[in-house]
Amino acid sequence: MKKVLFIASEMTPFIKTGGLGDVVGALPKSLVVKGVMVKAIIPLYSMIDYQKYNLEKVMEGNCVQMGNCCEFFSVHRSTYVKGVETYFIEFNKYFDRNGVYDDKMTHEAYQDNAYRYAFFDRAALQVARDIGFQPDIIHLHDWQTGLVPYYIKNEHDPFFARTKTLLTIHNLPYQGRFSADVLNYARIEGKDFHAGAFEDYGCVNFLKGGIRFADKLNTVSPNYAKEILTPEFGAGLDWLLRERQADLKGILNGIDTELWNPTKDIIIPEKYSVRTHEKGKNENKRYLVEKAGLSSVDKPVISMCVRLAEQKGIKMLAECIEPVLNTMETQFVIMGQGEKWANEYFSSLPHKYPGKIAVGIGYQAEAEHLMCSGADFALVPSLYEPCGLTQMVSQTYGALPIVRSTGGLEDTVLNYNEYYGVGTGFKFNDVSAQALYNTIGWANATYYDRPEHIEKMREMAMRKNYSWDKSSEDYCQLYDEMSGVIL
Repeated sequence: MKKVLFIASEMTPFIKTGGLGDVVGALPKSLVVKGVMVKAIIPLYSMIDYQKYNLEKVMEGNCVQMGNCCEFFSVHRSTYVKGVETYFIEFNKYFDRNGVYDDKMTHEAYQDNAYRYAFFDRAALQVARDIGFQPDIIHLHDWQTGLVPYYIKNEHDPFFARTKTLLTIHNLPYQGRFSADVLNYARIEGKDFHAGAFEDYGCVNFLKGGIRFADKLNTVSPNYAKEILTPEFGAGLDWLLRERQADLKGILNGIDTELWNPTKDIIIPEKYSVRTHEKGKNENKRYLVEKAGLSSVDKPVISMCVRLAEQKGIKMLAECIEPVLNTMETQFVIMGQGEKWANEYFSSLPHKYPGKIAVGIGYQAEAEHLMCSGADFALVPSLYEPCGLTQMVSQTYGALPIVRSTGGLEDTVLNYNEYYGVGTGFKFNDVSAQALYNTIGWANATYYDRPEHIEKMREMAMRKNYSWDKSSEDYCQLYDEMSGVIL
């Protein structure tokens, strides 16, 4: 039985700030079904519900050497995720806070994040030793775990002699770039602080080091794996990724079909399947329109549930949403939080356009389910998108995505063909407000002029399989390839 250790900074259901947590929560469960032994290690943040997830302290007085000091920590365990023992590193100095990466009140990143995750990476390896779990593969995620491959390669610990490392890049621009002051604490040797490894214009770059020292690399969609090899999408690391291109693979994320399934979703008012979607979508749309204070169930509803960040195309949307509201018979439901200007701008629109748009600043899981089940379209106009879950979830619920052709959006949405009346969404290429306006207009016109095409597209979208079954099989094959490589 292959043994895989997941090390990550977040994991659903325990703690989540975005898609990373969803992947780390869902993929291990699918791997276990395929006969892989999986254990996971994450920090014990103070926001994790200790009682709900049945945590128990299993060790204390554990120690790891950081720079010139020893840091002592405790270890807790949960079996809440079926088949996946999850270990939590308790170290209040770094993890007893009101946020994960930044202060929840000020939204400012913690100034000691470099120290927090350097400690976490060394402590996670120590936990593996302390519980006697010798993995064939250590599966790592993003910059927060970027030091682990270096420690494995550089320290030659016999415990990990047969262990290979896989680093999954979920979002390349987030690289963990910090002052070089952390080098001593993190135990990064001077010989490795150069432009080919950790050094980045005088700073230390955790993800860059991870890319250099990991045995294999992957990202979360085949198209994004190609895009990041270019200067446009490579975020300054395209040259390094091209050097390691032979070790880079794109594996599409899946979605948790136990959580996202309109046939058994306990949150939505009316459950439905492909065969009953017309009645189900109508009932859920009626409920959503009423709850959101929109004007009509006969007009299309466009939902958008994203971080209000530049990556998600919110500047394009801000430039064209009022022209859309003024010229098209359509309605919006928007939920998200992010940049201050965006929070303020979008939240001002319902007062200006009553009955045409509803906006919620923040995030509520229940609301996302209602939006997917009740909306006609789901808007994802990202500038870049490593994979994206929104467009996969929305298709599962019969809400047709309106997306820019990039990354995982390109891989997962089949563009509407007007001649044959087929497709699963509406796509555009240009990064411009005009292109977005035109594509919203295209979807809107199709809703009114070719309703039979909309129904056909909904059926096609709902029949697509975005479960983790295929993706986890791809990971199993990658693990097998890695295990066969003797370095």
